[in-house]
Amino acid sequence: MAGGAREVVTLQLGHFAGFVGAHWWNQQDAALGRATDAKEPPGELCPDVLYRTGRTLHGQETYTPRLILMDLKGSLSSLKEEGGLYRDKQLDAAIAWQGKLTTHKEELYPKNPYLQDFLSAEGVLSSDGVWRVKSIPNDKGPPPLPTSTTPKPLIPTEDSIRVWSDFLRVHLHPRSICMIQKYNHDGEAGRLEAFGQGESVLKEPKYQEELEDRLHFYVEECDYLQGFQILCDLHDGFSGVGAKAAEMLQDEYSGRGIITWGLLPGPYHRGEAQRNIYRLLNTAFGLVHLTAHSSLVCPLSLDGSLGLRPEPPVNFPYLHYDATLPFHCSAILATALDTFTAPYRLCSSPVSMVQLADMLSFCGKKVVIAGATIPFPLAPGQSLPDCLMQLGGATPWTPLSACGDPSGTRCFAQSVVLRGIDRGCHTSQLTPGTPPPSSLHACTTGEEVLAQYLQQQQPRVMSSSHLLLTPCRVVPPYPHLFSSCSPQGMVLDGSLKGAAVESIPVFGALCSSSSLHGTLEALARDLTKLDLRRWASFMDAGVEHDDVAELLQELQSLAQCYQDGD
Repeated sequence: MAGGAREVVTLQLGHFAGFVGAHWWNQQDAALGRATDAKEPPGELCPDVLYRTGRTLHGQETYTPRLILMDLKGSLSSLKEEGGLYRDKQLDAAIAWQGKLTTHKEELYPKNPYLQDFLSAEGVLSSDGVWRVKSIPNDKGPPPLPTSTTPKPLIPTEDSIRVWSDFLRVHLHPRSICMIQKYNHDGEAGRLEAFGQGESVLKEPKYQEELEDRLHFYVEECDYLQGFQILCDLHDGFSGVGAKAAEMLQDEYSGRGIITWGLLPGPYHRGEAQRNIYRLLNTAFGLVHLTAHSSLVCPLSLDGSLGLRPEPPVNFPYLHYDATLPFHCSAILATALDTFTAPYRLCSSPVSMVQLADMLSFCGKKVVIAGATIPFPLAPGQSLPDCLMQLGGATPWTPLSACGDPSGTRCFAQSVVLRGIDRGCHTSQLTPGTPPPSSLHACTTGEEVLAQYLQQQQPRVMSSSHLLLTPCRVVPPYPHLFSSCSPQGMVLDGSLKGAAVESIPVFGALCSSSSLHGTLEALARDLTKLDLRRWASFMDAGVEHDDVAELLQELQSLAQCYQDGD
């Protein structure tokens, strides 16, 4: 691997994980496309950590995510399970057979108009039915569009998005997509609803061997594998798939980092008791089992609560979204995820997944909470010290782990990333002789400004901080969520109308926090109030009453790790 990149294998488990992953990979793809732009800062994030090079049967080089994705039958829409870069498996079978052929065609899903435009811009479909990618500059990133005319941005509408593959811009390797055919994505019957069902999927030899084969394929070509990141739905049966997958990784790849992002779509479904109870049970079982087998676990959601009591979704001052749309919620979470994961994707002096987990998870605190300011509210003409002073003493980020407002709670350790701030804004440009209005204005580097701000906010807290020039890319198909922002995501005066936003600065943090004590205890209290006889269908899926008793005990033990006190 070029430059000795420390590779990561990504597992995406579940349909909401597919939404978050689609936005995440689109953002990586957009960043790759800017790598040769002279206006962009030098590459700080190493794409080889997440991507692999390959070659099609036609000899063309490819650059695809090192990804294994699991979802249910009917979730792919028009996307082929084997992807589009390599020769179709059915075509190969037809060539191998010399006898008479009878062809039966299944009715195809209509392709999203956005993807039709995307394919025409990014490649060509040849007469033999194989989609051929256009030449890749420097072997990486999407090909440039013709420069003779300015292409119209390809923007999917919210109404056209039914599944995550409706807006995925990235071409996947044939080993990426693994479909669970025994459960349905659509309809009321045959759903993967319960933790026990998910666990049993990866106990079946068919799916277990399929996952192991795909893991071996990616792992064996890595030179410096640092670990695995799991994006896993917590609210449905995929919490069980994720728990079993993490257990497999821990058994087979001991010593590698396993960082799990437990994803929850918002908000609760009022009046749908079974769905909400299943969500509670799956979340609790998922958190406890994933914690047992991962280096670090972080729940991610725009909802206000993990428990049964509905809370309003979180608010962002410069961002307007519809909490009922997975397309919107997943875009925000992907932006945060792209920031949280930056430390182990750096080109220079990266923090490994294991080091990051060790710093945050001491004394058994393997669950962390997340928060982010999207976008970071830097105005034209402001310096970083000006903006941080303007934020005041309040917690600067919006909570993203459904654990309530962290104000007034104790932080034990944190990893902080601030990205997308131009170097000229890092320090205060005071005229000589002007007294600095604060200690932050007296700092001589941006890194010093950030470190001192965090020290003032959270004295005596172990903090790791990174200040990056690279912004987060939010070009289409990212939804239009930002108000009164410049194309570079700077906050404009309310009277000014912002143009289409292309990139934004983001301030994000992972924190081991005492707020988890109350959150986990509340989760355990909600579980003790359940009459499990009413939810026999959940228990019939492979969970015993003793398992629930053990779950409660482990939740309470985990909660005790976060009790505030010296």
